[in-house]
Amino acid sequence: MSFVKTCKTFLSDEDGATAIEYGLIAALVSVAAIAALEAMGGSLTAIFGVVDTELQNAATAATGTT
Repeated sequence: MSFVKTCKTFLSDEDGATAIEYGLIAALVSVAAIAALEAMGGSLTAIFGVVDTELQNAATAATGTT
């Protein structure tokens, strides 16, 4: 009787399925985030390029060097 009860308990346990579902959701969110960052990559590079240029100009003006 104990073996049958153990088998029923094992088959009705859904903890593993829930963990797999959470893993799949996390993977989907990661793929979406990577795709969004890839799409924004060019504009982020341009923005940081402008910031870099402005900081270099400010540093040159502050030190008086050319």
